[in-house]
Amino acid sequence: MPPSFTLNGTPVFLPPLAPTTTLLEWLRAAGHTGTKEGCAEGDCGACTVALLDTEAPGGPTWRSVCSCIMLLPQVVGRHIVTVEGLADADGLHPAQAAMVEALGSQCGYCTPGFVMSLFEATYRDDLDCQAKKDDQLCGNLCRCTGYRPIRDALEAVAGARPADRFRDATETDPASLPAVDHVHGDQRLVRPSAWHDLWPLLDVSDVRIVAGATDLGLDVTQRHAVLPMLVDVGALPGMRGLETLSQGGWRIGAGTRLSDLEHWAADHAPLMARMLRYFASRQIKNNATLGGNLCNASPIGDLAPVLLARDATVVLRSVSGERRVPIEAFFLSYRKTALRPGEVMAAIELPDLAPHARAAAYKVSKRRELDISAVAAAFVVDTDRMGTVRHARLAFGGMAATPARARRAEEALMGQVFDAATLEDACAMLAHDFTPLDDHRGSAWYRATVAANLLRGFLRETETNAVPSLPERPTGTVTPERTA
Repeated sequence: MPPSFTLNGTPVFLPPLAPTTTLLEWLRAAGHTGTKEGCAEGDCGACTVALLDTEAPGGPTWRSVCSCIMLLPQVVGRHIVTVEGLADADGLHPAQAAMVEALGSQCGYCTPGFVMSLFEATYRDDLDCQAKKDDQLCGNLCRCTGYRPIRDALEAVAGARPADRFRDATETDPASLPAVDHVHGDQRLVRPSAWHDLWPLLDVSDVRIVAGATDLGLDVTQRHAVLPMLVDVGALPGMRGLETLSQGGWRIGAGTRLSDLEHWAADHAPLMARMLRYFASRQIKNNATLGGNLCNASPIGDLAPVLLARDATVVLRSVSGERRVPIEAFFLSYRKTALRPGEVMAAIELPDLAPHARAAAYKVSKRRELDISAVAAAFVVDTDRMGTVRHARLAFGGMAATPARARRAEEALMGQVFDAATLEDACAMLAHDFTPLDDHRGSAWYRATVAANLLRGFLRETETNAVPSLPERPTGTVTPERTA
């Protein structure tokens, strides 16, 4: 029997289409035109649908995702709901009714996407602060209504969890994703469900790994790449989830979704939670994975500085077993990593943070949310009782061809009292650590000045030696001042 998925409660067999066909393309061709195409790159939210994530750490839950960059074979074994599937004989779904009552729609083009984001919010039980509510909607754009009535609609439904068929679906037993082997023409996508089935697939030339596809999807929709062999690692055992290590710290599966990581980090890794808050939209974080973010090896990948500052270890797995690589040795050059042929990233190991260490993370970008960094940074500094630095990690993104530590600046801090004078010495050494490039996101001068200002701000923010918690509202970005 052909592989299938469920759409609005009805089973659908995977059609004979290229595996790079996006879910959005198929939906609209099949007549489900309530889901719109705006940007085709996951930025506008017009294409938002809901997916029942049966493998979420806390049990099955509804997740809003961008259908424009999700490959159709990825939804095999899943339950998808579009805006057409919300209302029933009893009337509109609460998310739809709230948009009507709050007058949250004018032209209506963005409305289905907003409704699907509100749909996810309806069944969440953790929207306990305004920052999380803002994050719920930051991946949806509206050009005519204004956001106040839409936010009013969110307030009306957030966490309502009505006793309906959608909540019933979240209370079913968790289910594993089935294996997939989809061939069409000269293209193939395989999703193995056992590790021993993975290794032969990696011997194929031009193989590309699929995790969340939030970046690979852009190769399809924007760069029109030819992708003859795709291997989806989403069904492999142990790729998702978090567990404690016997020696202390945590092992985080490389396939862990960023939204799950953010939820966990709020209580266990505030440094990471702070960066994830402004990392991307909710729809992107619901599909994007930790391993995918690192293996892309972008010099402006926002999680890399956090993991560099935390001395994380990358766990790489092959048919020969696992090997561990310090994350500072993982990024070799621009977009090149220490991954060998036949290897995949299986997990990241995160050691415990020293109890009284100063730690903070910063992202500087032109927009507050859903934007690419000009400079990202994460700092961890531990001092003894006399205030003398005994451990320093200053990590940056956007300053070089790879995310990297500022080693000379770290050396300037070691053995010195952590005060303004010492910090100025460290700031001066940043010029020896990095030679940032000029591009449309920021000049070399801008990046160098911002990097130094972030260090100065770090000293002021952490004077109480407390690890900063997730801010209720953003504190803004650093505005560098040119000196004479």
